[in-house]
Amino acid sequence: MPKPFNELRECLLRAGIAPRHVRRYLGELGDHLADLRAEEERAGRSRADAESAALARLGTTNELARALIEQRHFLSWSVRAPWAVFGIAPLSLLVGAYFVACFILWSGWTVFLPGAETPFVPVDGYASLYFGAGRFLYFCAPVLIGWGVGFVVARQRLNGIWPAAGLALMAWIGAAAQVHVSRPSDSNAAGKITMNLAVGSSAQAISTSLAHAAGIFALAVLPYVFWRLRRELVRAS
Repeated sequence: MPKPFNELRECLLRAGIAPRHVRRYLGELGDHLADLRAEEERAGRSRADAESAALARLGTTNELARALIEQRHFLSWSVRAPWAVFGIAPLSLLVGAYFVACFILWSGWTVFLPGAETPFVPVDGYASLYFGAGRFLYFCAPVLIGWGVGFVVARQRLNGIWPAAGLALMAWIGAAAQVHVSRPSDSNAAGKITMNLAVGSSAQAISTSLAHAAGIFALAVLPYVFWRLRRELVRAS
């Protein structure tokens, strides 16, 4: 890809154009540039001169960017509705992940520990793997979804309060989510799994929850921070 197209790609992404539209637009420009270059070469120019003439005929980076930026329907949903992309969507994914984790806990309790008062007992074999999948989902879902948010932010060169607010919400929910189990008086009935958000009222409980949320937030943004640092190093070199 010619260097002007690299600059154009960054310009379009920073302007909020959806990556799929950027890829298609640059592909079309690349094909058009190849046609212009071929015309210049047929006119007797050298390859280097033909490349320069073709780029001049194609237009400047600002002109090419303006042609797409002025069409607002090419904007990504992250720019059109950031409250949905960085608020509702991650929250919905987290709710779904917690539902699956609770289902794994309940079904494992029913299948592997039918007579136990609680599923939180030592297990081994297949039961250990099954319950382990649920624990992994329960503890890691906020971080994994946060990585997804960071990927979207990095891919679309986004800035602003919404991604940070979305990650903070994920971290708080991850720190406050608590699972409760109870066995009905009828020993033959299935156990009950519930989940709620609880922080606690004491200063120690609040500080512990805040520390937990800060840890989740730090892990969630870590890939994005590495990406930014790497990008700055590339620019500086």
